Amino acid sequence: MRTATAIAALMLAATPVVAQTVDRTEVARIVDEGTADSEVMRIAQYLTDVIGPRLTNSPGMRRAEDWTAAKFREWGLSNVHKEGFEFGRGWESEGAFMRLIEPRAIPLTIAPITWTPGTAGTMRAPIVLAALTDPGALAQYKGKLARKIVLVSDPEEPKDADTVPFRRWTDAELAKFDTFEMPANRPRPPSAGRTFAQIRDDFLKAEGAVAYATMSGRPGKIVHGSGSRFGVGDTPPLPGFEIAQEDYRRLARLSKMGAAPVVEFASAVRFDDSDTQGYNIIGDIAGSDSRAGYVMAGAHLDSWAAGDGAADNAAGVAMVMEAARIIRALGIKPKRTIRFALWSGEEQGLFGSLNYVERHLAARPVEEGITGLARFYGWTRGWPITPKPDHARLAAYFNIDNGSGRIRGINTQNNSAVVPIFKEWLAPFESMGATQVAIRKVGGTDHMFFDAVGIPAFQFIQDPLDYGSLRHHTNLDTFDALRADDMRQGAIILAAFLVNAANSDRPLPRVPMPTEPKPSDGLYPYTAPAAN
Repeated sequence: MRTATAIAALMLAATPVVAQTVDRTEVARIVDEGTADSEVMRIAQYLTDVIGPRLTNSPGMRRAEDWTAAKFREWGLSNVHKEGFEFGRGWESEGAFMRLIEPRAIPLTIAPITWTPGTAGTMRAPIVLAALTDPGALAQYKGKLARKIVLVSDPEEPKDADTVPFRRWTDAELAKFDTFEMPANRPRPPSAGRTFAQIRDDFLKAEGAVAYATMSGRPGKIVHGSGSRFGVGDTPPLPGFEIAQEDYRRLARLSKMGAAPVVEFASAVRFDDSDTQGYNIIGDIAGSDSRAGYVMAGAHLDSWAAGDGAADNAAGVAMVMEAARIIRALGIKPKRTIRFALWSGEEQGLFGSLNYVERHLAARPVEEGITGLARFYGWTRGWPITPKPDHARLAAYFNIDNGSGRIRGINTQNNSAVVPIFKEWLAPFESMGATQVAIRKVGGTDHMFFDAVGIPAFQFIQDPLDYGSLRHHTNLDTFDALRADDMRQGAIILAAFLVNAANSDRPLPRVPMPTEPKPSDGLYPYTAPAAN
């Protein structure tokens, strides 16, 4: 009864108190500029074909930081600057290969695992299969790994494909997104200290292994090479490789049958410790009313290293930058400042956007000494939330990070009050396929920590294309993943939403400031009433 009453009260309180009107003439100008003079694909091409991988703190990321900031200045944005936060080591692959040489010669598809060291030139080593998936598995391989390259993944059997690799949302699928899901509060246990990866890597080093390899999580010669030990002083002791499923299973079969496979391999990498700060790129289109606050759009500039970071997330960056260019080119003078942010460190735990939230918007207690992914997982467990000055000034944040697919709508993060407003804002774009305003709450990218401190923060709904099946974090994430018409549409809609949010009479309605919830799994600890 209490839950139902609370939800009903929230829905009633969420009714907008002011009508939101859309300037259709302004929208028409945005559409014209975003189609006839679009730069969105040129931006994406430079980020991918010219700069390439943008691993956080890598030389490629440094070039991308400088280039995007220069473009913002070229277009006339103000307050263009970098905001730094402590991250860790820079890393770049300068080339790697692996080939089977015994019992026969076969080239293997691999990716060096990020932040692992390189080899001392070309090496040869026998393969040993040792599925080191938990601490209990280590003891049985003691004394058996010296001078070998160790396959540490369990070579699972191939699975039948049960989905098509490229798809767009149907109307029926979009309608399912408009479902309110009850929040679940299941507190995550505190950090347990050293990770199993650290324990495993130290074991391999102590046993005299020369390198290790994992199996790719996707079939079709797709590799990722994603590693997470980027902290200063936490570099893995051995070279690491991810091997394509088809090649990995072949090596495992040969090892199991006693055919004594031997591989030849090399990995040249470069660490960069000259600056351990990651940097967000910030730029503004100044508003006419300094008391009205600001609205924001953002996308993450960093990528993984196996591909060129096209769908993830040069696409989102290009749409955010193109929205800025459109608004500036049209000479639109918003009431509220429009701020554009290109985040760093998203792939390792949303570190760039989290730093912005902590620096400008709100503070939460954090366990002392917690860093890296443990900080990402633990940050929303800290109570209470203490707002900072910009908390009241930031009226809305819009994020793009689902590839290059056409925008089909927007998720409202359980904020029912913005539903009728967003429906009106989307109405001019119905013929472009953008219709769905979904109540659902989504996470996993840079709007997440804004939303976690009560800022109206939203992620657009985009057609999936082949983002999840082929491109996300893989060697196939290149410029060919992008769809020009979809990205032009996305930049136009984003520009229109930003102008609407910046010029509306009132800021977008907010949900209540989050407070510490009670456990929602039904396992409440029972406390007996005090005796009289």
